[in-house]
Amino acid sequence: MSLVLKAGIPDVEVREAASLEQAERDYTEPPTLVLLDIQLQGVNGIEGLGLLKQRWPQVPVVMLSSVMESDIVWQALSCGAAAFVSKADTAKKIIQVIYQILGKSLPHQVNDGQENTDSNVTKKPRLTPRQCEVLSLLCEGLSNKVMARRMDLSEFTVRGHVQAIFVLMQVSSRSQAMFAAHRSGLVAK
Repeated sequence: MSLVLKAGIPDVEVREAASLEQAERDYTEPPTLVLLDIQLQGVNGIEGLGLLKQRWPQVPVVMLSSVMESDIVWQALSCGAAAFVSKADTAKKIIQVIYQILGKSLPHQVNDGQENTDSNVTKKPRLTPRQCEVLSLLCEGLSNKVMARRMDLSEFTVRGHVQAIFVLMQVSSRSQAMFAAHRSGLVAK
């Protein structure tokens, strides 16, 4: 992550800590922004978020995780995270979120090594195999309850997958997810 930040943000100073305890011990001055991994050593990221907000209430905290379950995203945002980004996101997307939180314009030279000259081509989001299965069933028009029965999962788990799909596809409804899935070729028309 340090390399991504240094490559994408000119003149950035990156300070790293393996745990919240180390960060509190080593850094007395408030940073401009904190990227907080949800899976910290010692205190977990959600608890750590609360502690950071007590210590530096004006510092925005961006949660970083490989887990994009909707309940975790909701919990982090409701506890004061300024944003929640996936480790699977492109470098460009992570940098965009940081610039947005800081209220700055993104430099034009920032890219993720996947520059696309055809603006009509929609990039496919990176979904897990289970999320692809849920998306396929969602595109068949099935309810969460029916998907849960068919996949032998709890309805709560399916709802979490659906919400994670919405986040990854940057949509807010089932119909938008279906449209985006067809448009990007994630499911057959």
